Amino acid sequence: MKRIATIAALGAASLAVSACGSTDDASSDLEVETVEMPAEEALEPVAEEPVADAAVSRTESVEGPPPVDTQTAQEAANAAEDVAAAVEAAEAAEAAMAAEAAEAAANLEIE
Repeated sequence: MKRIATIAALGAASLAVSACGSTDDASSDLEVETVEMPAEEALEPVAEEPVADAAVSRTESVEGPPPVDTQTAQEAANAAEDVAAAVEAAEAAEAAMAAEAAEAAANLEIE
């Protein structure tokens, strides 16, 4: 009986929701002038000249960043090696913990 009541409630709800919809076509309200106006504005010629940005100097944009010295590059390489070693140690510890957990689970199943 509950199943029939549930199905009837779902049917009534779906009919109520479908009755709220509108069959009006949105494209019928549009006029040609309103659709073409934004496109016409984009095609208008630009009369303004470009302006240089005072915050950026010409030498920075042409030359690029300053060169890196050997000491800075070596420090970065050493830091990268330290990070790689830490990641490898963490992965090894995680693998050891997983192996211990698998062994403990296998021992529980045997007993």
